[in-house]
Amino acid sequence: MTDYGRELEFGVSVEPLADPADHAARIARAADRAGLDLVGIQDHPYQRRFLDTWTLISTLVPVTERVRFFPDVANLPLRPPAMLAKAAASLDVLSGGRVEIGLGAGAFWDAIVAMDGPRRSPSEAVRSVEEAIEVMRLVWSEERSLRFDGEIYALNGMRPGPKPAHDIGIWVGAAGPRMLHLVGRLADGWVPSLFWAPPERLPELHERIDAGAAEASRKPAEIKRVYNLSGRIGDEGDGLLEGPVSTWTTQLTRFVLEFGMDTFIYWPTEDHERQVEVFASEIVPAVREAVAKERRDYSRG
Repeated sequence: MTDYGRELEFGVSVEPLADPADHAARIARAADRAGLDLVGIQDHPYQRRFLDTWTLISTLVPVTERVRFFPDVANLPLRPPAMLAKAAASLDVLSGGRVEIGLGAGAFWDAIVAMDGPRRSPSEAVRSVEEAIEVMRLVWSEERSLRFDGEIYALNGMRPGPKPAHDIGIWVGAAGPRMLHLVGRLADGWVPSLFWAPPERLPELHERIDAGAAEASRKPAEIKRVYNLSGRIGDEGDGLLEGPVSTWTTQLTRFVLEFGMDTFIYWPTEDHERQVEVFASEIVPAVREAVAKERRDYSRG
């Protein structure tokens, strides 16, 4: 059993669609009403159909009460880390501690370059994430004047503030060996997606993260494991997550107890608001109960 024993969290993934403009608000309010923990907003600024993720989140905070928001994941090449940290801290203060950071090294490089962003090599991408994590944590610190001299980023006497309302987590979306090792050394969490990290791949990916954690004298259980899932709750289908509540409960319970994940961000493929309600009211409590029971039984030997 590969279970890190972490508290479970559940959320929903939202496309930042410009049309209809109220799409994200309807899903976020449904998630908030249903008692979910998180709303993840995709961050693809070069996608002409999408609103800007940070602008969108700032409009969703006032229409919700308790759910937390994070970019899933922020496009680092187009978002300098000092400003990203400033934006996150500002939203965290305004929301009363309801903002986390999902961070990505970048993809779709032609589209990034078209927006005057850099085209980075794989090694530069890894280095950029490592430095960005250091920069963001400095910006959230209580130091009076910040200096950082990296290969990619620099701070030259920046005055930090405001301080976030809570300790913002930095969860990195990563797949490569060096980036996974970095997650283990430095990040607060890891954000894979089911379509490129299916369950059978998870053990080897966890191993790389855990090796990085060991190098940094960290416990693997310190690192949150956030799984982006896409599927449909209803009749049986061809996909891994295409089926009734019982199928979803079984699979998500396995993802926790056998494959080490602890947080699930659901992207419905249809009827988004209704699917979110069913996910929250029927699947989430069933998974919590099943995992709690198995953990109790396991601890008793």
